[in-house]
Amino acid sequence: MNPEARRTAAPETDAGVPAVPAPEEKTTGNETAETRSATTPETGRAVRGVNEEGSATVTPERRADAVSGVFRVNEEASATVTRLVVVGHGPTASRLVETLTGRGFAGTITVLGEEPRPAYDRVALTSYLAGKSAEDLTYPVPEGVTLRLGARVTGIDREARVVTTADGHAEPYDVLVLATGSSAFVPPVPGRELEGCFVYRTIDDLDAIREASQDAVSGVVIGGGLLGLEAADALRGLGLATHVVEMGGWLMPRQVDEGGGAVLRGHVESLGLNVHTGAGVREIVAGPDGRVNGLVKPDGETIETQVVVFSAGVRPRDELARSSGLDVGERGGIVVDDGMRTSDPAIYAVGECALHEGMVYGLVGPCFTMAEVAADRILGGGAAFARADMSTKLKLLGVEVAQFGAMDGALDVTFMDPVTGVYQKLFVSDDARTLLGGICVGDAAPYNTLKPFVGRELPGSPGELLFTGGPSNMDLPDDAQVCSCNNVTKGQICSAIADKGLTDVAGIKSCTRAGTACGSCVPMLKQILIKSGVEVSKALCEHFAYSRAELFDIVRVRGITTFSQLIAEHGTGRGCDVCKPTVASILASLGNGHILDGEQAALQDTNDHFLANIQRNGTYSVVPRIPGGEITPDKLIVIGEVARDFGLYTKITGGQRIDLFGARVEQLPLIWKRLVDAGFESGHAYGKALRTVKSCVGSTWCRYGVQDSVGLAIALELRYRGLRSPHKLKSAVSGCARECAEARGKDFGIIATEQGWNLYVGGNGGFTPRHADLFASDLPTDELIRIIDRFLMFYIRTADRLQRTSVWLENQGLDYVKEVILEDSLGICAELEAQMERHVAGYADEWRAVLDDSERLRRFVSFVNAPGTPDPSISFEPERDQVKPVLIPLETLRLEPARS
Repeated sequence: MNPEARRTAAPETDAGVPAVPAPEEKTTGNETAETRSATTPETGRAVRGVNEEGSATVTPERRADAVSGVFRVNEEASATVTRLVVVGHGPTASRLVETLTGRGFAGTITVLGEEPRPAYDRVALTSYLAGKSAEDLTYPVPEGVTLRLGARVTGIDREARVVTTADGHAEPYDVLVLATGSSAFVPPVPGRELEGCFVYRTIDDLDAIREASQDAVSGVVIGGGLLGLEAADALRGLGLATHVVEMGGWLMPRQVDEGGGAVLRGHVESLGLNVHTGAGVREIVAGPDGRVNGLVKPDGETIETQVVVFSAGVRPRDELARSSGLDVGERGGIVVDDGMRTSDPAIYAVGECALHEGMVYGLVGPCFTMAEVAADRILGGGAAFARADMSTKLKLLGVEVAQFGAMDGALDVTFMDPVTGVYQKLFVSDDARTLLGGICVGDAAPYNTLKPFVGRELPGSPGELLFTGGPSNMDLPDDAQVCSCNNVTKGQICSAIADKGLTDVAGIKSCTRAGTACGSCVPMLKQILIKSGVEVSKALCEHFAYSRAELFDIVRVRGITTFSQLIAEHGTGRGCDVCKPTVASILASLGNGHILDGEQAALQDTNDHFLANIQRNGTYSVVPRIPGGEITPDKLIVIGEVARDFGLYTKITGGQRIDLFGARVEQLPLIWKRLVDAGFESGHAYGKALRTVKSCVGSTWCRYGVQDSVGLAIALELRYRGLRSPHKLKSAVSGCARECAEARGKDFGIIATEQGWNLYVGGNGGFTPRHADLFASDLPTDELIRIIDRFLMFYIRTADRLQRTSVWLENQGLDYVKEVILEDSLGICAELEAQMERHVAGYADEWRAVLDDSERLRRFVSFVNAPGTPDPSISFEPERDQVKPVLIPLETLRLEPARS
């Protein structure tokens, strides 16, 4: 996935699919002297047990377990293990080996991996196409472990306890662990063997897809599940017009319902992808060169494509177990008991190849738990694997998606916001008191706080919890699961904090593994630390032990000009999608050149990459600056001509500007050229920067006006234009107390008085509106500007990442900020003023700077391998004499009984 839309969760391991139920499992009749079966009269299903001598035993307790068809093994059967062999080296095998060595396993460990490289993070596989190397994704191999790569195991001699590889190597074992994972399912579609057809499983697969994409224009992904959307995002990142073909009625049918799927589809299509749901594949056809040239749907429609990626599910790799006579499921999977032991007591199976109680798991959390359970049993412990939590939180194509608990219930509470594309649903009991599950698309905020309450009484009304995510002081029970990836409860985390003296999230991660996989539980870890009486670290992320404010001072004082220098001297690792855009903003605030120059270009947030706001159908909006809302007729005519000539939708914004919607990326420089030639410049509607300074007409025209609000608004907007900050900045100037410009709803607002100007700070609109606080009264214009200079620069220096002035002001305290800005209590006001003067003197229009540089212009194309080709997936339809993107209808808020 691209850096700015990277996944914030880990929903899969080798497979990339959620758990799928298998039919009722029965024994295969493969019995030896060591394993014999007994059949219960109640179910006819085999129950296996092994006593100290290795013979089968059936006790009344084991007989009761026949209902689930699992194996129960006496712990006394564990003998001293000196030779452990692991077949397969994926993430689950890596976790098994890491757990064993970390707990002091005394024997030898040999890992036989089929791939030519060590285990790597398959969850982050798409980041490999976005620039990460294979080494970046590779898991470390613990010291003392023997790893043989390219060693495909072809046979198991269970009697001699020896495995044989394809090259004839024989490896003896005392205990064998099968971690063979799963393989991609390729449906029997005619043409599936053509050159240009791929699966999305390994680094080698991605290398092949990247190579094929160099000569391609369009790509199709068959399958609209988790991994399918990952693959689609990868194809989009490679510059291909991308289609997703999903047989089900909506995207991600295992994680979301039809309503959530509709909203997800809207988000996906807004990025320019073409979605075909309820659609199968009749055949894949070749062109004259014998390569893939099209995909034919059952209705006869042909999608032109040169690359086809199959993501239609996976199958457990159990062929080795089958050939050696181990029990396997009717639909696949190596049957295991609660301790991950197979029908042979000397052989375990973990991960996606294992079938536990009729279920094969493809989520990273259950697979890692299997590895830890198997490790514990090998070491003589009694850990047991239970049905796993299938909760999922992730970010696909920049869209948050989460599902927890059940996907139905007696009642459901649904919230739909068609403007922002948010869909949230809670399933509750018939008395609306017990939470059964939930679905979130577009905004997964309720996930962290509500997931631990699944099966418990809700701490408030369902509607309130859905809108707010629950009160901030809400206490979780100790047995509530906080980290589903690693099965860590709140009680375990609190015990670790108390027993180990942990003081930060990094310590919790190291001690409990919570937050080390998908990271979605990290906010909850911070809350638990705070409630445990621990002062939480303000570290920006795992790569920097400093807060944003501290990093700002490091960059400013030491004159650092690149992210590479900063992380080399003051951080660790390579950075992430938290610290990179934060540092990019800091560098821009300190006047470090154009944001698309050098390595700065790769640090920017999504919109900053193209100096425009991406919209729902993959087009961009263009917002020229109109200081104070004042504009001449000639400039109005230019905007109208540009909109007409490029077929753009026009809208007057709430900030007194004109927004032009519907521009394709390759059209942006052409549009900018017309606007810049007419005297316009970038309005920075895409950046965390000053947006607008709104104004009324003031004393010049209005009979109530007491000061020139338009003149001041223009002066302020021109002064602070391009000022990069932790969050967007908005301002307004009202010419009298009637407040027509709504100045008290802005980050800094000015209201005219008979004696001068009143300055208000810390206001904002949005989800939680806040009125600004009066900061200073009856100021002359020069003093007003000087105070605003200080206020803005102090905010930029000291605010946290993505923190609005309203939150920052509440955290700092109004009185304290007044002391710093008005009384110069820290002695820094002169420095703040000088810093603002440097910004004003160094300002340059970002649009014009792109137009004047051929290298910067090269990025503005729809397809990197076909620069002159417009995106064919973008379409519009007429509405009220203008155009609008072709989108899907959305639902509305409702409370009703859940459908059965």
